[in-house]
Amino acid sequence: METLLSSLKLGGLTLRNRLAVAPMTRVSATPEGIPTSRMSDYYTAFAEGGFGLVVTEGLYTDKAFSQGYLFQPGLTEACQRNGWRPIVERVHDAGSRMIAQLMHAGALSQGNAYSAETRGPSAIRPKGQQMAFYRGAGPYRVPTAMSSEEIAQAVNGFAHAAFVARDAGFDGVEVHGANGYLLDQFLTEGVNLRDDRYGGSVEGRFRLIVEVVEAVRNSVGSDFIVGVRISQGKVNDFTHKWSGREDEAAAIFGSLGQLPIDYVHTTDFEAWRPAFGEGPSLAALAKKHLPVPVLANGSLHDPKQAAGLLRRGEADFVSLGRGALAHPDWPRRVAKGAPLETFNPGMISPIADLANAERHRTGTVAVAGQSEASHRLSQNAAEPNSLL
Repeated sequence: METLLSSLKLGGLTLRNRLAVAPMTRVSATPEGIPTSRMSDYYTAFAEGGFGLVVTEGLYTDKAFSQGYLFQPGLTEACQRNGWRPIVERVHDAGSRMIAQLMHAGALSQGNAYSAETRGPSAIRPKGQQMAFYRGAGPYRVPTAMSSEEIAQAVNGFAHAAFVARDAGFDGVEVHGANGYLLDQFLTEGVNLRDDRYGGSVEGRFRLIVEVVEAVRNSVGSDFIVGVRISQGKVNDFTHKWSGREDEAAAIFGSLGQLPIDYVHTTDFEAWRPAFGEGPSLAALAKKHLPVPVLANGSLHDPKQAAGLLRRGEADFVSLGRGALAHPDWPRRVAKGAPLETFNPGMISPIADLANAERHRTGTVAVAGQSEASHRLSQNAAEPNSLL
């Protein structure tokens, strides 16, 4: 396990180990998107438990169409920034670094305090059903196809949120281009049917990610960490695969490698499995085509699987979701050889918020709903941002 526990250079940062907390939607902010004291304790516990890097849940980036879930935290204005500052300070004081994930839900928005409408690349109803443990019900709404002006507003929202993140004391930002949210919607065939510069070929469908990353970099300067998260599977389409297989992966990761970023975060249901039934894993394909570190996510709560991925050179560091929820002190436990318990899905059912998790730990919550949560977790290639 020495590789997992060794330090890692990430841009201008030095991480104390190669273990990160994955972004996990916890819908526990105030209705205004301000983080709470309970959230502060939640994030600090991971730092005190030994994780070298803590990535926040997805933070919405504007007051138009980016918010995906009610009680999701944002990073759009001073009151939200001020809520994050003491949390970042506590994480730093405990020896960890902290990155804000910037997220626009697009057509998958199921709870937005600022708008009853949704936007996406095209007017196509998303697959699947809204997620009950994030207070959703029924099919997703049919989005309105974004205008050029609305695309520009979304790009500006990412850039502004990144600026606010730096002002709040974060060590970097992660642009959420995965899991079926807005940037991934633009990248996905069959979801993006546009005939303008943002549609058609992989290059056209990738264009919005390019514009967002470049705007974010211009906003925060050269000495601030910028990462991008990428996946094939989506919260509403678990089994989606890129139709171009390894050629498309090469095009996507090759294009990412030309952007001013410091790392790429890949996520798959089981990170060590072949990305297309046979051959390399998604993380290994990213590693093959990228000049920057690769952060791998996906069922890596078994230390042997996590260490094996690094030992084989398929990734540079790993992020944990379920493992971190089960044990906020996972790194310290692994270092001591202490036993690890299996994640109990009751922690995220019936609502995947921190209050429910707290009630579950104290034994004051019923187990009803666990079967549904267990089923979703077992098949989801990237559980909402992401409970892996």
